[in-house]
Amino acid sequence: MPKSLLRVPYTGALPPPTIIPRTANTPTGALQALINFITAPPSPLLSQHDHPNPRSSQTVLLTGAGISVASGLADYRGPAGTYTLNRTYRPIYFNEFCQSHEARKRYWARSFLGWTNLHRSHPNTAHYAVRDLASLGHVSSCITQNVDSFHNLAHPDLSTLELHGYLRSCVCLSCRREYNRAAFQNQLSELNPLWARFLDEALASGALNTEHPEERRRKGLKTNPDGDVDLPDAPFTTFRYPPCPTCLEAPPTLANGERGRVEVDDEGAWTSSSNAGILKPAVVMFGESISQRVKDDAERAIDDASRLLVCGSSLATYSAWRLVKRAKERGMPIGILNLGGARGEDTFFKDVPVASQGEIGFRASESTDKILPKLVEALNARRRK
Repeated sequence: MPKSLLRVPYTGALPPPTIIPRTANTPTGALQALINFITAPPSPLLSQHDHPNPRSSQTVLLTGAGISVASGLADYRGPAGTYTLNRTYRPIYFNEFCQSHEARKRYWARSFLGWTNLHRSHPNTAHYAVRDLASLGHVSSCITQNVDSFHNLAHPDLSTLELHGYLRSCVCLSCRREYNRAAFQNQLSELNPLWARFLDEALASGALNTEHPEERRRKGLKTNPDGDVDLPDAPFTTFRYPPCPTCLEAPPTLANGERGRVEVDDEGAWTSSSNAGILKPAVVMFGESISQRVKDDAERAIDDASRLLVCGSSLATYSAWRLVKRAKERGMPIGILNLGGARGEDTFFKDVPVASQGEIGFRASESTDKILPKLVEALNARRRK
């Protein structure tokens, strides 16, 4: 099994943000400050850090779960986020998933129920605003922590790096081949007819028509932002899942040199006598390391831009926070558009002068789906003058 690095997710309450500039405390003021931020010339500090193109004035975006809330998905730490309303929520860890058949049953059962809502959701106005900002020449690339693939759908021509992977595929822990998640859902349905019936009933009752935790609780469900549903006292041990078809046909060689075993029951479900062929979602789970290639690509995206704008993220995961830290150390102006606080944000704005109007630092607590489309409108209006 791949090695894991255990990191406990940061779930503590974050202090309220300090709005920068002070006039950004209203939607109108936030919009004007963001215009100033994204159209400002490159910071003179960039040339001190061997910036590859100091004349470039483009922005790299770093997005989080908050940008997808308007698509009907939950976030983690927003006003109705999982960590805000469900203090007992604990995500599955990579080592648990790899080592425990029962943990995988629980994970895939919850994912089976949550997949439908994710699969039929769509990008919202904020995602399309990112596309338009790129078309206008203001955005060089997008780094997203989200696993919903909405950025790829909304702006396929813009370079987008999925920092934490994606739910649209499953990947085999043995052979690393990927498989379509929608097709995998059909296999889960065939192997678990009672669960499939329950899913149909949940859909018919409207329990899965909303991501709002309180509404789902009233109908016996709890929602989580990573594409799954929690069911109190559900018989997860009855759930079954299929193996990697490639490893089933040709069992792989394990790290110790032995031939792996991939065995199934009479209906094709993976059995505990196996030691290979386990499929997991193609996402970076808690405790799982991001690949070096993705780390390198993310750092390159930061280094190739002149400023960084965080959209819909509290920066609670270290993988995202360290990118903002890197940008700050390179002399790049930092902007954060996020409802509520962000982890360690005072560090990024401590040297922004009080008289600044957003050119070298921007912080607003507004919804991305409201502000980003208005930003596009304002920039288009400026071009027409």
